[in-house]
Amino acid sequence: ITTNRIDTASVYGIAREAATILPEFGISAKLKEIKVDKKIEGDHKIDLKIKPDPKNVRRVMAVVIKDIKNNKSPQWMIERLQNSGLRSINLLVDITNYIMLEYGHPTHVFDYDKLTNKQMLFRLSKPGEDIITLDSKKYKLPGGDIVIDEGSGTIIDIPGIMGTKNSSVSDITKNIVFFVDNINPIRIRKTSLSLNIRSYAVILNEKSVDPKLAEIAFYKGIELYASLSRGVVFSKVFDYYKKPISPKPIQVSIEFIEKIIGIKVEPKRIVSILQNLGFSVHISRLNLLRVAPPSWRQEDVTIPEDIVEEVARIIGYHNLPSKIMNGEIPEKINKSQFEFENLIRNTLVNLGGYEVYTSSLTTKSNAGENALQLRNPLGSDTEYLRTTLKNSLVDAANTNTKEDKAFHLFEIANVYLKKENDLPDEKMMLAGVIVRDNFRNAKGIVETFLESINSNYKFEMQILESNFFYFEFV
Repeated sequence: ITTNRIDTASVYGIAREAATILPEFGISAKLKEIKVDKKIEGDHKIDLKIKPDPKNVRRVMAVVIKDIKNNKSPQWMIERLQNSGLRSINLLVDITNYIMLEYGHPTHVFDYDKLTNKQMLFRLSKPGEDIITLDSKKYKLPGGDIVIDEGSGTIIDIPGIMGTKNSSVSDITKNIVFFVDNINPIRIRKTSLSLNIRSYAVILNEKSVDPKLAEIAFYKGIELYASLSRGVVFSKVFDYYKKPISPKPIQVSIEFIEKIIGIKVEPKRIVSILQNLGFSVHISRLNLLRVAPPSWRQEDVTIPEDIVEEVARIIGYHNLPSKIMNGEIPEKINKSQFEFENLIRNTLVNLGGYEVYTSSLTTKSNAGENALQLRNPLGSDTEYLRTTLKNSLVDAANTNTKEDKAFHLFEIANVYLKKENDLPDEKMMLAGVIVRDNFRNAKGIVETFLESINSNYKFEMQILESNFFYFEFV
């Protein structure tokens, strides 16, 4: 599933697509409507203080379920989880994973009795705070991560990523908090990458799951807990929804759609396709469409061309005409930067050189003088932007030390020079290293190259090692 189509990363999401596509191939199909019973809740006020962070929490739903039986999951659930790539853990956890796979929104469960202060406070972590996750791994948080605090400073969850050991359910769990949270996807991804935690929930949440979908996942989860664990829904439902998504209509004409895709399409067919995909459509007498994307496509469909794409993909790209473009072939651009680069590249290859590509990110010792340091490097070996190609080329030559004949390597790439209070100055450089060749041959290669590009030059040869000659040009 591509990043922009997180709405299809579930059984129901795929079914919604199939119900629209299959009729195009003459196969009758209709999407079954999801029905949830919102009356499934207890009589008691929720005995749990939940305080979302308005800046980072879009929605939270929670309920307390008591007297549950953490039995073995039914065989049909175990098989479906395994066929989807997840192993069965226990009934209480399996239900959360099952709902996530079926409807596409992660859900969570806590052991209610382990929450000594009976609080769930969403906040940002402080640098250096420690947690132990469900898989018994210890992490030190970098700070600025969304966490759930039990009210005493103790972290009981990294929402959207993974739960912690101190709030997890077990075989002796009797009472649970079942909840769904929908929070800032940018912070989720940042925390996931900094801690190197890549759970299935992260893959969904970092792509901005539809907050409205939380309601379906939540009530379907309650149904499963009530029927499979025999739990009693004790409390009323807590539902915090900061800013409900409002449809943003897009105007597009039938003429515009037909012009882009290249064929005539009946307006009724266009309306039918869009409605089957969940879009709200109003068509005027002038064949002007006013289309409102569903909540699960709000961030993906924003301009008229997106509407055209929806119609085209369902009709099938194989049904659209293939035509050679009209007009004259554009004239070749003379004296472009790439033309000069190709001249250099071809000349050095003809002189026996091998072009290499090395990373612009390197270690402090290899970066050169006054190199810029990254704020968030992936590691110490990619922490600095290089100001010279020399060290990278020498490293490349050293990896080929088993070559017993003379050879030379070259690279054409940018270096990054520091500029005060501004982005670095990117300079294109050519550098080369000649290995196991004598001075006369090495000098001849460089001279021939410089003459081929009509360059005035003066030699200042630097011998790096007994078998190395190095040259560099701006």
